[in-house]
Order: sequence, then C-alpha cells, then structure tokens
Amino acid sequence: MSTMWQGCLADTDYFELRSSGGYDYGVWVTTPPRYDPAAAQAPVVYVLDGNWAVGLTAPLIVTQLDPMQSIQPYVQVSVGYAGEEAEHWERLRNRDLVPPGEPIAKEYIDAVEMGVEAGLMTREKADAYLAELSDSRGDMFLNFLTDDLHPRIERDYGTAPSGHGLFGYSYGGLFSLYAWLTNSTFFESIGAGSPGIVDADSQVFARLQAMGDTLPATKLHVTFNDREILGDLAVYQNLAKNAATFLHRLTSRSGSVTSALMHETHVTGLQASFLSYLRTCRAR
Repeated sequence: MSTMWQGCLADTDYFELRSSGGYDYGVWVTTPPRYDPAAAQAPVVYVLDGNWAVGLTAPLIVTQLDPMQSIQPYVQVSVGYAGEEAEHWERLRNRDLVPPGEPIAKEYIDAVEMGVEAGLMTREKADAYLAELSDSRGDMFLNFLTDDLHPRIERDYGTAPSGHGLFGYSYGGLFSLYAWLTNSTFFESIGAGSPGIVDADSQVFARLQAMGDTLPATKLHVTFNDREILGDLAVYQNLAKNAATFLHRLTSRSGSVTSALMHETHVTGLQASFLSYLRTCRAR
C-alpha cells in the first residue's frame, strides 16, 4: 500500500489498483470514527471523482456521530486516478463516467471551445478531452467497481455484505443514473448530483423508456442546482432542464425516487448534494 496519502485525511488509507481492463485507479478508503470491522461491519458508499471529491466528502463521515441527525455507519471509498494520470483526471473521467454511446451535445463542445478561447485550456488538451467522450466506457468502469474493487474492500475492511451506496456528481451523476438503470441489485441507494445529461438524446432516456413502467427497487436521489437553471451558460441550463425532464418521466412509474434543489452553482454543489444524499438515503 502506498504511503503518499497517509495522514492527509483522518481515518483514510490510500492504495492503487489496476482494473481487469488495464486502467489504473487511486482509491481512498475512509472508515467511520472508532470503526472496528470485527465488532460491527458497515456497508460501503462509493464516491466518484476521488481526485476532486475526496477532500469535500470524506470529512463528512463524522455525520455518523451527529446527535441531531445521525447517519447510518458506512465506509467511504473514493475512486480517482493515480500517479501521472491524476493530473488528467478531468479528461479521464469522460472515459469512465459516461455511458457507452452517449451523444456529445453541441453546447458541451461550445463550452470546451470557450475554454480554449479564454486561455483556460490548450487546443491539445481540449481535443484530448473531447476524444475521451467519443469512446466512453461507463460499462467497464461499473464492472471495475463491483467486480475488481469491491472484493478487495470487502476483504481488507470487513465490510457488510449488502446495503452499499453510490454517489456521483456531474458526469459522475450521469454515471449514477446509468448504474441505476442497469437494474443491478449491488447498490441499495444511489445519489446522482446535478447529473450531466447535457444532450436531450442521452442514453439514460433511452434506457428509461426500455424499462417500461417498473423502475429499479434501488433508492435514487437526484439533486440539481438553481443557479444552473437561472444562469446564462447553455451547457448548465441544458443539464438542469434534462435532469428535471428525467425526473418528470419517473412520476408516472413505481419506484423509490427522491429529489432536491440545491442553492448552488454547478461547481459549488458537490458537497451540498452529497449531504442531501446522506440525509435522504442513509439517515438512521
């Protein structure tokens, strides 16, 4: 186990793992305060975009000790990228968190071009960023979580056999919806924060239609941000509009689905969305 992250976050270990598909990942494992797996096993909550999200979400594990609204015990496993690839996490997430066959919205391409024109990214970086979207492999990443990573977490941390959760934000939220729509029973609850449904022809709509009237039994909690809706950036307006449309199409079907509106921007909404997921899906 690498020691480079030891001590940076309380009760957090770090290791690196290669997937069966040949990709390398960095993994942060944060255990509850005073966690003793021999005495009380806890389920796992997988959090995506670990390079960005771990610092905002892992410290919230102390909510399990909150006397006013305590959260059920869980072990948090944050998944990101390791070594030199950590520098390119914003690009690599496009490969892993986007469902295969997802269309690339014009508004998304326009937003990337604006970044180039503003000097926020180079042309080379922008081209590489969009190239990952053209070969997205969300299915392989889901298999990595459940088939490659989870057996190691279960072995090394003595976690519970069921009750696991998944939380993703932005494209991670899109991945969460995709995972939910696979109808897998691996996760008991899934949080999709400001899901990146940028295109109205997203795969999640096609998958939802194919499911018919019955929805997965897995709990789903969706959040989006009011400043996305009210702002003047088309990519975020579309994202919020399509998330609302997705929720609207769920209302006539049976299923355990909840939602919340955050008073945040797309960038600042991650932590608020994660807290909303914990309070809604994992409260005692």
